[in-house]
Amino acid sequence: MSASQTSPLVSSEVETRPDKGLSTALEANGVRADFPGLFTANGKPWHYLDTAASSQKPQKVIDAMSRALGADYATVHRGVYGRSAQMTLGYEAARRRVADFIGADSEDEVVFVRGATEGINLVAQSWGMANLREGDRIVLSMLEHHSNIVPWQMIAERTGAVIDVCPLTEDGRIDLGALEDILTPRTKIVSLAHVSNVLGSVLDARAAADLAHSVGAKLLLDGCQSAPRMALDMTALGCDFYVFSGHKLYGPTGIGVLWGRKDLLEDMPPWQGGGAMIEKVEFARSTYAPPPQRFEAGTPMITEAIALHAAIDYVAEQGPDRLFAHEAALAKTLREELRTLNSVKLFGPEESAGIVSFAIEGVHPHDLGTILDEEDVAIRAGHHCAQPLMEHLGVPATARASFGLYSDDSDIAALLRGIDRTLKIFA
Repeated sequence: MSASQTSPLVSSEVETRPDKGLSTALEANGVRADFPGLFTANGKPWHYLDTAASSQKPQKVIDAMSRALGADYATVHRGVYGRSAQMTLGYEAARRRVADFIGADSEDEVVFVRGATEGINLVAQSWGMANLREGDRIVLSMLEHHSNIVPWQMIAERTGAVIDVCPLTEDGRIDLGALEDILTPRTKIVSLAHVSNVLGSVLDARAAADLAHSVGAKLLLDGCQSAPRMALDMTALGCDFYVFSGHKLYGPTGIGVLWGRKDLLEDMPPWQGGGAMIEKVEFARSTYAPPPQRFEAGTPMITEAIALHAAIDYVAEQGPDRLFAHEAALAKTLREELRTLNSVKLFGPEESAGIVSFAIEGVHPHDLGTILDEEDVAIRAGHHCAQPLMEHLGVPATARASFGLYSDDSDIAALLRGIDRTLKIFA
């Protein structure tokens, strides 16, 4: 397709009603109306295609956090007064809600952390320091986010362990055949993305778990991209640790979850010391609380946990299986449209979990992102905290469009219009 030609979706202009400033597309999709962030300052639709980085928040989540910060606010676990007791109940109810949402056996397996990055660091520093020795092997994959690379590099330097890197299949999936060949009796932990934040490729987590366990290794799954768009069951996945961030799950920043098998958490030493994680403190020595409190030193993310509860309720109402199908269908449509443009190179598998990465010949992704911003379209442009993957793909950066539960064809149409304009500028 030449720069002067347009896709059928490009021509589907979004009409704006002057009385309310809402497009007919938004009115037809009540879900989008739940998200105040999907509008510009003048009330026009904002086409947000950066959900893989951080999702927009539904009004229910905003309201829940506002109440928690305002009329309901008090500290937790320490106060004997009524509001503190109520807030403590709300905080622990959030833990139970997370456990139910991810299919954990017990709420005691749910540790609140600041985000997935902190969760991986916790496992690396606590479990890793207790279990890794010189010559032991840590297995990562070529597509990992930096937050699932750097913590393991740091612990490898401290323990003398060695990192092995699993390659990808030709279409951008973690190569489980190669993983099987890499594993040895010295492999102690395998840490992989459940869904790639760049390629949208989905890992067969159960198969990966079975392979890791066959040599006595543990499996950690980075669930940042799977938790917002897939039904979860920790038993079915077979992993030993699972992490995700609240802000990608339509919740607030500053909170995430580390799930770990109860027997593993019970054997892990504390990572940080302070209040709330202790049983008794003396200057001679201290004893520690059982999990999950052992790993939650200090005043926790009270209001964030309550808002995360609201976010999970919202996602559950939409139906995770339906969300996955919705986003995967949008990704497929976008790939089909981009494939008609000779100057566009696509990355990753044909079937992806709502994430599409691409490059336009002769156009830097940052330039594309800037032009699209002028069209009220937001994408991510860069290395996506996955520089080793960029090197593997042979590009310095990609443009990435990522869908959420609020995305629809109007977002694809706006993106394609912006790309068409970009091609004309760089022609």
